[in-house]
Amino acid sequence: MSKKYKSGSHTKHRLLFHIVFRPKYRKRVLRFGLKTRLQKLFTQCCQVNEWKLHELEIMPDHVHLLLQINPRDSLSSAIQKLRGGSSRVIRDEFPELEEFLWGDAFWGIGYFAESVGKTSEKAIRNYINQQNKQQERDCGL
Repeated sequence: MSKKYKSGSHTKHRLLFHIVFRPKYRKRVLRFGLKTRLQKLFTQCCQVNEWKLHELEIMPDHVHLLLQINPRDSLSSAIQKLRGGSSRVIRDEFPELEEFLWGDAFWGIGYFAESVGKTSEKAIRNYINQQNKQQERDCGL
């Protein structure tokens, strides 16, 4: 896993998320040509939006991504772009899926997302809690 930070004009950041979502009804349709097409679509979406796709694993009934986004993008809008864009293309290019996934959506409602960092939550809490104490020591209080 890369631990490199990205830099903007006034920022340094590493907004990394583990994201999981599934097709509607958790159907096991993410295989063969569909899997290959989704890999290309997710990669293209990340390139266009200047995100870094660290890892991608497409299982027959769900998708895992390790995605680094920019501060200007919200997590929900990133997921909407990934799912919305791919859904539209997949439904056009794979009309046989209509038999299993009727309606307008390809992806199921909802997703899992968790932020990923190189430092544990406990270490960050300790660091923040020690800041005032460190300042007091530095000032001789």
